Amino acid sequence: MSKNFQPPIGASVYGTLLNHREALAALGDQVNAAPYKAPPKSPILYIKPRNTWAHSGDAVVVPSDADQLEMGATLGLVIGRTACNVSRGDAMAHVAGYVVMNDISVPHASFYRPSMRFKCRDGSCPMGAFVPRDAVANPDALAMTVAVDGVVVHHTETGGRIRSVAELLVDVTEFMTLHPGDILSIGVSAHAPLAQAGQRVTITIDGVGTLENTLISEAWV
Repeated sequence: MSKNFQPPIGASVYGTLLNHREALAALGDQVNAAPYKAPPKSPILYIKPRNTWAHSGDAVVVPSDADQLEMGATLGLVIGRTACNVSRGDAMAHVAGYVVMNDISVPHASFYRPSMRFKCRDGSCPMGAFVPRDAVANPDALAMTVAVDGVVVHHTETGGRIRSVAELLVDVTEFMTLHPGDILSIGVSAHAPLAQAGQRVTITIDGVGTLENTLISEAWV
C-alpha cells in the first residue's frame, strides 16, 4: 500500500453533488426553483482537475478572498477497469479500491453547477492512501469523522446516500465511461464543517484510513 495515492497521468477525479439525502433535504424549496424546478434525476458531477490534487501531509492554502474553507470529507472510488454501461451486479468489479478524500470548497450558496473558482482552487482535493476493494467489506456503511486541531467537529458516514456506491457507478457509466485510475467520489455529507488558516484538519474513514492537512494563509506562501 502506498503512503499516498496519486492518480496516473490522464486520469480524472470527479466530485458528486447532492448525493447525500440530508444534504438534498436541507435545500428545501430551492430545488424547485428556476432553472431546474425539480430535484435532480441523474448524478450531478464536477471535475477536480490536476491542480487540485494533493497528498496527506501537504499544506492547503486558504486564498486571500476566503476567510474559511469547507472541509468535504468523502470516499473516493478508484476505478480498476474500464466502466461503461455497467450493471448493478457487476458494478463493484470495476472498483480497484478506495481513498479518503477532502473535497475542499470555498463556501458558496449556489448548487447544481458550482463555479470552478469555488471547487477548483489549487490543492483543494487532498487524497490519502489507496486501500484495495477487498479490504473493505461494505463501502456503504463506513463511519467518517472530521477533526479540527484534534477535536471531532463532524460525524457522518458513507451511508445515507441517494445512490449507493454500486448505484452511483451504474448511473454515471450510463452516460460516460470511467477509465482505470479515475476517481469518483460518493459526495459530501450535509453540514460539512469550516476551517481556517492555522488549523489542522484530520479526516478518518473507518477501514480506509486517515487524511491530515494543515491550512495556511495565502499570505504565508
